[in-house]
Amino acid sequence: MIRLEDLRIFLSTADNGSLSAAARQLDLTPAVASIGLKRLEAELGTRLLARSTRSLRLTPDGERYLPYARGVLEQAEAGRHAVAHGRKTIGGEVSLSVPSDLGRNVLLGWLDEFQARYPAVSLQVRIGDHVADMFRSPISLAIRYGVPEDSTLIALPLAPDNRRVLCASPAYFSRHGRPEKPADLLKHNCLRFALSDTLHDRWTFFSGGKPEMVTVHGDRSSDDGELVRRWAVAGLGMAYKSKLDVLADLRAGRLEPALTEYDGEIAPLHLVSAHRTMLSPTVNALRDFLSQRIGSYLD
Repeated sequence: MIRLEDLRIFLSTADNGSLSAAARQLDLTPAVASIGLKRLEAELGTRLLARSTRSLRLTPDGERYLPYARGVLEQAEAGRHAVAHGRKTIGGEVSLSVPSDLGRNVLLGWLDEFQARYPAVSLQVRIGDHVADMFRSPISLAIRYGVPEDSTLIALPLAPDNRRVLCASPAYFSRHGRPEKPADLLKHNCLRFALSDTLHDRWTFFSGGKPEMVTVHGDRSSDDGELVRRWAVAGLGMAYKSKLDVLADLRAGRLEPALTEYDGEIAPLHLVSAHRTMLSPTVNALRDFLSQRIGSYLD
């Protein structure tokens, strides 16, 4: 494999007419410069420079290769500048994964506002509750509930204090009554959510900081969070959803909270990236924008 450093040695030697002068220019020892030049010639299978005790000149192959070597280094430098410029400006392509319910009903409108503010940003949005492998999938960012199990991921808080809310429609409560304590949920039809083949049927509530967990049952479950919310709005059972997911329904009266004297499970929302190097000005602007929108929405 041809090394960029060896190309620099070759170009500097050709420009200066001297290997020792090239070594000084590149802050290398003459021995290191000579090794780099020989390594490049070995990769190409030809002599690039004809050397004698008093002179150094390009061979015919060296003459032919010189413009190509110079072009490779110019392209590499142009790429470096492009990356550096991209890290200083808000723009470019962002591939973003968002949860189904919050994504469709809340985030998409905010993302439209973000792009209107920063028209140089191009968004690729994937909606779904499946937790994709960020090291293997084409997404660069994800908005996720909870703390990532993979500690190597970078998680930027968007709503660190968000919690789950137990809720159902007024029609459901009129037919079945309201639970007064977590254990009462054993008498109710609970709408459960499944994530990555794990059914979340153990619901925990907190009273005075002490947890009370109950294993719930019901006639419906889904791996789509929006479907669970729709079932609840339709009066088909009780849901234990993120406050961000159901806030509009609670405010409109389509859903009503229950067990309000208890605290729900913490459900922090994060903007997740696979690498810290991806935290560009665009990503930081998106995080700040969403944090502000979420803060205002929850007030």
